[in-house]
Amino acid sequence: MKKFITTAVTAAVLLSTPASASAARNGFQTVALNNSVFEVIPRSRRDVDGYWCAAADFARRTLGAGWQDRIYVVRGYGPSEATGRRTAVQFSTQPPAGGVPKQGSFITSGFNPGESMSVQGANGRCNVRPFLN
Repeated sequence: MKKFITTAVTAAVLLSTPASASAARNGFQTVALNNSVFEVIPRSRRDVDGYWCAAADFARRTLGAGWQDRIYVVRGYGPSEATGRRTAVQFSTQPPAGGVPKQGSFITSGFNPGESMSVQGANGRCNVRPFLN
């Protein structure tokens, strides 16, 4: 009976997660929306570094991106198209169709469409700890 319950719970979890979804080591969920756009959805942390870290993890592990490849913001904060959660950010490894806007600095305070970072730079944000209150 215990084995049946464990199997049923495992099946329910697998069926509730989209086939193209993954979880980054920092707890953010990442879901492919199509062949070029993916969405990063926070679970509890909501810091900017966490989004970039999850995007780098998905680009490397799922999309096979190289360390010097770029990750672009497609859409800043908004509702998740994949899960319905209130907050998600959409990324792509393809530059936006209208061209890449000029970036002022390495430091970002949010997510503006067209902003980008190398996979390596975004991965470097995985070790940044958010400020605790």
